[in-house]
Amino acid sequence: MTSMHLNLFILGCGHHKAAWRHPDSSVERLADIAYYEELAKLAERGRLDAVFFADGHAAGNVADGPLWTLEPLTMLAAMARATQHIGLISTVSSTFYTPFHAARMLASLDHISGGRLGWNLVTSMFDSEARNHGLEGMPGHAQRYARAEEFANTVLALWDSWSDGALLRDRHGDYADAGLVQPIHHRGEHFLVDGPLTVPRSPQGHPVLFQAGASAQGRDLAARYAEAIYAVAYDLPSAQAYCADLKARVKAAGRPRVAIMPGLVTYVGSTEEEARRKQRELDELLPVEASRRQLSQFIGQDVSHWELDAPVPALPPQEAFTGPKGRYATILRIIESERPTLRQLMGRLAAGGGHCTMVGTPEGIADEMQRWVEQGGADGFNLMPPSLPHGIEDFVEQVVPELQRRGVFRREYEGKTLRDHLGLSRPSC
Repeated sequence: MTSMHLNLFILGCGHHKAAWRHPDSSVERLADIAYYEELAKLAERGRLDAVFFADGHAAGNVADGPLWTLEPLTMLAAMARATQHIGLISTVSSTFYTPFHAARMLASLDHISGGRLGWNLVTSMFDSEARNHGLEGMPGHAQRYARAEEFANTVLALWDSWSDGALLRDRHGDYADAGLVQPIHHRGEHFLVDGPLTVPRSPQGHPVLFQAGASAQGRDLAARYAEAIYAVAYDLPSAQAYCADLKARVKAAGRPRVAIMPGLVTYVGSTEEEARRKQRELDELLPVEASRRQLSQFIGQDVSHWELDAPVPALPPQEAFTGPKGRYATILRIIESERPTLRQLMGRLAAGGGHCTMVGTPEGIADEMQRWVEQGGADGFNLMPPSLPHGIEDFVEQVVPELQRRGVFRREYEGKTLRDHLGLSRPSC
């Protein structure tokens, strides 16, 4: 078995909605860059592939807890200087950025980090975000994905506008070979971009492109462009089905194999009882009304009048839902397989929104992670600790050594770039 891939998904005080309420949380430090630098160093100590930031463009209900604090690309510039090996990945929205702006920032960060940058290409989803960018509402699903595809093509063309040998730095001659720096003259439905980019070709050629396609259009976009894929998988069968489908699409697109990393929430204890106590501690801090609001956003309808201890009412099929389809499909699967009450469903979604959750000892969690990889459900995982920093400390100090002992995870970094960590080749130009 080849080494599994592991990323740390950093989100506030952790992925559990009540994590910030815990007496040991770092809620006072969310605007302190040293907090994020420490998390990156901790993940680097565990030899993880990368740290990852999601992003959003609306504040949400600020009373419910922290969601977005510092802007992630800005944070990565500081974190690059505080670390040496670990990859640094940020979400960039094709709905609100322009290709030139995104290409310039990401290429700059690839230089700053010495070739450790990755970008997660997304389409934004909520009308509240659109209204912060001069739009009355979010464009339709098909339009968002058409823009995303043109966005990706244009960014890649801008990165290729500087050839590898373009920089001469000849003090008695030319700084660059103008024949190896070319405009792209892009004229598309959504963008007009002349180029070339103002930033010379970066260490990785292209920062690594991540995507999280769930809908049919999203999966096609991921298959055509992504070099690694984030996924939502509630259980091993759903993970296997997603992996098989994505890998078939990637093969049909004539592209090399990509790494698929479903989200993973872990509660680690020296005994299963201790792990379940950690889970219960956070669940008991969860305010009911905040949970109702989260679920309402996830399923696109108001649940404030639903009875807490009655079964969840029937929901529309996935095809009829216009929001984030991957998460919605996961919620439908939880309801179908577990038949939860509203209270039980809200607790299940409190940490990670329906991603796979493993609760137990380091050995038990390593067993299950290894089973997912060996049985075709994952190439690794996007770790979503329910609390930070304690959740990732538990994982790095207890689970990582167990994975290393089994020979399924690296003991040392073998390369310098994020492409090296993921086993990806460098695109030449």
